[in-house]
Amino acid sequence: GGGGGGGGGGGGGFRALALGVSFLKCLLIPAYYSTDFEVHRNWLAITHNLPLSQWYFEATSEWTLDYPPFFAWFEYALSHIAKYFDPQMLVVENLNYASRATIFFQRLSVILTDTLFIYAVHECCRCIKEKRAAKDILEKPAFILAVLLLWNFGLLIVDHIHFQYNGFLFGLMLLSVARLCQKRYLEGALLFAVLLHFKHIYIYVAPAYGIYLLRSYCFTANNADGSVKWRSFSFLHVTLLGLIVCLVSALSLGPFLVLGQLPQVISRLFPFKRGLCHAYWAPNFWALYNAMDKALTILGLKCNFLDGTKIPKASMTGGLVQEFQHTVLPSVTPLATLICTFIAILPSVFCLWFKPQGPRGFVQCLVLCALSSFMFGWHVHEKAILLAILPLSLLSIQRAKDAGIYLILATTGHFSLFPLLFTPPELPIKILLMLLFTVYSFSSLKSLFRREKLLLNWLETIYLIQLVPLEIFCEIIFPLTPWKQHFPFVPLLLTSVYCALGITYAWLKLYVSVLTERTSVRQKAE
Repeated sequence: GGGGGGGGGGGGGFRALALGVSFLKCLLIPAYYSTDFEVHRNWLAITHNLPLSQWYFEATSEWTLDYPPFFAWFEYALSHIAKYFDPQMLVVENLNYASRATIFFQRLSVILTDTLFIYAVHECCRCIKEKRAAKDILEKPAFILAVLLLWNFGLLIVDHIHFQYNGFLFGLMLLSVARLCQKRYLEGALLFAVLLHFKHIYIYVAPAYGIYLLRSYCFTANNADGSVKWRSFSFLHVTLLGLIVCLVSALSLGPFLVLGQLPQVISRLFPFKRGLCHAYWAPNFWALYNAMDKALTILGLKCNFLDGTKIPKASMTGGLVQEFQHTVLPSVTPLATLICTFIAILPSVFCLWFKPQGPRGFVQCLVLCALSSFMFGWHVHEKAILLAILPLSLLSIQRAKDAGIYLILATTGHFSLFPLLFTPPELPIKILLMLLFTVYSFSSLKSLFRREKLLLNWLETIYLIQLVPLEIFCEIIFPLTPWKQHFPFVPLLLTSVYCALGITYAWLKLYVSVLTERTSVRQKAE
């Protein structure tokens, strides 16, 4: 793994990267923070002051507790350190309380829990096999991977400016991926089970874990042609996996089951009362669907196919409200999005079973599950794109084909996070960080695969370059025009729809690459 001095692209290089990014996070402490900051302050207060039986009922703040129990216990543990910083932040009634000590504590808690993420990245870098020895540490695949993960632009702005705790959660996920690559299946399964009870959005990638563990751990052998040897089924292995899942779930949900509160917890975790799209449309299939509906409505009014008096006014001017009424295309229900997501995930799961490619096949399936649910899920948040970008980083340094897809997905996906930071002081920060990260990922992957053909074709290159004028229009030109008063949602709409095209393209390209790949027969070694 990694060669020079303890994996991870040389021990010293990795340490420098980790320390450097931690220092940058400290510099971002005074930056803008979103309502998520208040969400987590409120959860600290709830878990600190109230008995367990009231955690999922408390509703003083509009930001009620809607993460699984392990995360609530995590907040409970943090609250016992928080009281030494400023006990006032632990008062449930202190809505929107943000003293300097509170901000310092909350920011610091994110930075320190990221240690788990740093360790997970180190373990992932150890899994990378070097094809040819790179003379320069900066050209080692493991070093490039460490930069792509530790300095990931999306994770930096979502966690350390916008404010969330994705770092240690992705740490748990990447660590479980690393354990599966190291054939430590039970540890990987345990970590993933724990992760699900920290944040349930990871249920999107559960099919990849389930099928991969079944295929490589529950069935212990393959036939010569790579197909599964049905007689090699291990009852013991299935039982062990089942025990892990049951024990973790019992630890997490058991107390609420005893209190008879399981339905209440579930109703908090899955609020289908929200609309199809988040207030700012995530750049997915539904963003294109909504935009298409708007376009058809305008066309219909121009050509007098539609009766202008019957169309809800808000759907044309209000733009991005929670509830979006479709006027021309059929309206979408939660069930419809579930079916679409299920259909979109199926082929990747089939590939994982019928064309086993070892750990790489697993990570491919993981990315496709994450992307498919991002594309078709109900009320998807734009931040969920990181669930696909981070694991795709692992593939990007192994093959030129995946590197090209990574560059499209990461650049587009990260750009689509820009509207999260809309305050003027953060404008130079987000643009500089994004440029740094994007330029690095392009140049490092280009030099890594310099013997191969171009990573991007001319069409893909033009698409990505167009992001620059789009940003200039949205941030500088549009606010100066008179349209700003009448159509304030236009920059969001443009960003969302333009990025949706790139993300959809990357999703299709990855699918084509996985489906057309021939399986290698010498699979017994896996």
